[in-house]
Amino acid sequence: MSVTPQDPKDLRPPTDPRRRVLLTGATGGIGSLLSERLDADYELVLHGHTAPSGETAERFHLADLTDEAAVAALMDGVDTVIHMAGASAPTSSWEDVLAANIIGLRNVLEGARTRGVRRIVYASSNHLMGMYDKLGEWPVYPTTLPRADSLYGVSKAFGEALGRFYHDTYGLDFIALRIGWSTDDPDDRDIDLLHAMWLSEDDTEQVVRCAIEADVTFGLYYAISDNPNRRWDVTNTMLELGYRPKDRYPEHPGEHEDPDQPTPPDWPNNS
Repeated sequence: MSVTPQDPKDLRPPTDPRRRVLLTGATGGIGSLLSERLDADYELVLHGHTAPSGETAERFHLADLTDEAAVAALMDGVDTVIHMAGASAPTSSWEDVLAANIIGLRNVLEGARTRGVRRIVYASSNHLMGMYDKLGEWPVYPTTLPRADSLYGVSKAFGEALGRFYHDTYGLDFIALRIGWSTDDPDDRDIDLLHAMWLSEDDTEQVVRCAIEADVTFGLYYAISDNPNRRWDVTNTMLELGYRPKDRYPEHPGEHEDPDQPTPPDWPNNS
């Protein structure tokens, strides 16, 4: 019996159009993608350092993450925060990650707590576990102990721990997505490790939608497409969030990827 393939759009979880969703870092790479793709289904409030042309003051807000009062003011009437803002380079300095990723995240969580926000969807990172990648010690599971490859990765470990504290102590939903290599062109870099952790634009949208709508109230989840030779377990992402990755690098398994290729010696600087 033949089976009609399911349209990827049918894999999206049902959305509640009444949800008011704050997207921090809306002008970044992933933030820009999400601001375009989620706009039809949610009442989006956009945040960034500089406002893109055409956005109104009702939708776009400027706020320094280290300004606790300014961050809290973003939360009025918000159901869910998708927290994408912060220092995002593995080469980020201590001063950068301290301000944006540690103090900034604390202000986001505290503002959410005091303003009655239901859920935080947190942009964690593969670099939280990147030393396993550097040493080739795979597979890596969500339950594996953190082993950061950079101060940036350390800041993401802190973020997950702080999110757990706010969940356990205050009941705030906290969904951490350990985002892989998100790009629209995976052929831009000829590094097999990056190809293995590629997260396509469509899968980025899908996993964030799942994180907004899933019934689970806390979890740590890898967000990676269905790539051959993937070294990071997405089982709980699929079972608990309902994520079904539909893209893979390459389309034909193993065509370009060598599972025995060593990690680049300057990892994570080139990631």
